[in-house]
Amino acid sequence: MSVPTPQSDDEEARRLSDEVTRRSARESMSLLSPEADAEVADTLQGVRTAVAIDILEQFDEERRAKVLAALPADLARQWALNMMFDAEAVGRLMEPPRAVFLPERTVAEAVEALREITRHSFVTYAFVEDAEERLIGVITFRDLLLSEPTRPLGEIMLRDPFTLTPDMYLRDAWKAVLNRHFPVYPVCDAEGRLVGLVRGSSLFEEQAVEISAQAGTMVGVDKEERLATPWRRSLKFRHPWLQLNLVTAFLAAAVVGAFQGTIDRLVILAMFLPVLAGQSGNTGCQALAVALRGLTLGELRPGRERALVIKEGLLGLLNGSLVGVSAGLGMFFVARAQHNPSAVTLAVVVWAAMIGSCVISGVAGALIPLALRRAGADPATASSIFLTTATDVASMGMLLTLATIFVR
Repeated sequence: MSVPTPQSDDEEARRLSDEVTRRSARESMSLLSPEADAEVADTLQGVRTAVAIDILEQFDEERRAKVLAALPADLARQWALNMMFDAEAVGRLMEPPRAVFLPERTVAEAVEALREITRHSFVTYAFVEDAEERLIGVITFRDLLLSEPTRPLGEIMLRDPFTLTPDMYLRDAWKAVLNRHFPVYPVCDAEGRLVGLVRGSSLFEEQAVEISAQAGTMVGVDKEERLATPWRRSLKFRHPWLQLNLVTAFLAAAVVGAFQGTIDRLVILAMFLPVLAGQSGNTGCQALAVALRGLTLGELRPGRERALVIKEGLLGLLNGSLVGVSAGLGMFFVARAQHNPSAVTLAVVVWAAMIGSCVISGVAGALIPLALRRAGADPATASSIFLTTATDVASMGMLLTLATIFVR
């Protein structure tokens, strides 16, 4: 009988890397805790830098130091530095710069050094620092290839390179690099010293993760929750938001309760309450989606907030008018079928309520993420819950108020 061949260390590290990418940082730490320090270090090198840093921070200080000691020295120093920055900052994504030279080094010397460096590292650009370790230039491989071997690097480098700062928030970095599309961005501190590199692919991977998390964040699903998250932890993430949603739902119910007499007198209104709530809710969600996209991609520049709100209010007016015609006709035919003498008035009331509720919903969809950002929160945080409350209260309140006033 054959004996199964045990997995190699590399295969085990790849398996664990695949596992941690499907889990939150805390769950990944629990998965890796029983493993040897060297195994944890190998696993973390197989995932995105930001993910590795998040997982490292979940370990206690002693275990974290042991894992860092098992990493290559330059990578350990870089990750220790990365952990000093905010979770939403560029500094969390930095990789160690390895192809760094002084300006007096010759092309031939740089090429010889790069032969060794590229054996174990992926290098896109070479960087030139002065004696004070300030970044002064970038060199492409094309320039190295076409330049005379004896020329100093200071003569062929691209001066005044574009840089990021480690404390820059990712949303600001996305705006800054939107039209550049460089494969690698140097990251410099306030004194101009090169402290790390960030790959363009890493920046946009983080952006993709942020965008993919928005749909869940809007309805109270935590960014940490994944498919592999245990149900108990998922319950802990989700349940508080459902309680908040219940409280806000009571507000809409209170509006309906305040007009109980009108509903008892005009039962037909109950048929059209969900119609208005659904249409105005969808209008608000459209505005919310556009506002969140603009905030995420940096398209909403300072001072343009008012224009966004006005535009969404106008779209709510136009869409509400058009949809209101259809809804008003529906009310008219239903009321006539029930021999209601106020069929025309009810139709006009539905049309007017649809316009008003869609205007309010469009404005709310634009204002809610702006207000959350102004308060220092993620613009997507539970935005759908707040929007649903606003649209339900507006649509039901508008219809019942107009019916109370105009239908006798």
